[in-house]
Amino acid sequence: MDDKSCDVKVLFLTHTQVSTMKSQEIVREQSSLWIFGYGSLVWKPDFPFIRSKIGYIEGYKRRFWHGDDFHRGDKERPARVVTLVADKEASTWGVAYEVPESQIKESLQYLNMREVVLGGYKTEMVEFNPKEKSQGPLLALVYIATSDNPIYLGPASDKEIAAQISICRGNTGHNMEYLLRLVEFMRLCCPEVEDEHLFSIEAAVMNIFQDYGGIRTPDQKSLLLGTV
Repeated sequence: MDDKSCDVKVLFLTHTQVSTMKSQEIVREQSSLWIFGYGSLVWKPDFPFIRSKIGYIEGYKRRFWHGDDFHRGDKERPARVVTLVADKEASTWGVAYEVPESQIKESLQYLNMREVVLGGYKTEMVEFNPKEKSQGPLLALVYIATSDNPIYLGPASDKEIAAQISICRGNTGHNMEYLLRLVEFMRLCCPEVEDEHLFSIEAAVMNIFQDYGGIRTPDQKSLLLGTV
C-alpha cells in the first residue's frame, strides 16, 4: 500500500466528553458509530456490533510504546502494548466495527473502562479507509495513548521491547499472546502489508528463546489459547 501523506480529519474528544455526551451528539445524526481497533480490538472487541471492516487509517504508525500494568503486565513488570504515533507518511491497518445506535452508550461505557480507565488511552475521531475499494472513507472513533500518560513507555529497540514482552503477564494473559495475535491478524487479513515494526519485534522475541539453548520457544497455539 502507498504510504503517501494525507490530511487526516481529526476531532479530539476527551475521556470526559465521550462519557457524558449523548449517542446522537457523538455520531452527529448518524444511526451508528464506527470504532477502529488496531491492537487487541482486532481479535477481541467484546462489544456488540452490526458488521466489521478491515482497513486502515493514514497519518499514524502503530508502535509498541505504551505500557500496560493490568491486562498484559503488572506494576512491577509493565507489558508493552501498541498505541498510535502521528506520522503523515504512515498508515495503520486494523478493524472498524459498526455499533448500532441502541448499543453506543453501553459500548462506550465498556470501552471507557477497558481502554481509558485501565489502559490509559484517550479518544479521537479519524478517517477510516476500508480495504474494499467499493466503500468510501468512514469517520471512526479510535483509542490512542500519548506520551503524557504516566504508563507510557516510549521508544526502545526491538530487542528491548521483545525482552519485556517475553516475560510479562497480566490479568488478561501473556504479553506474547497479545503480540502473536496481532501478528496473526496482519498475516491472515492483510498479507500484502509489511508491518516492519511488528514483524521485527516478533522475530526478536523468537530469537530470545533461540539464544538460550535450554529454553524452547513457547508453543504459539498454546499462547493463543491462553493455556500457558
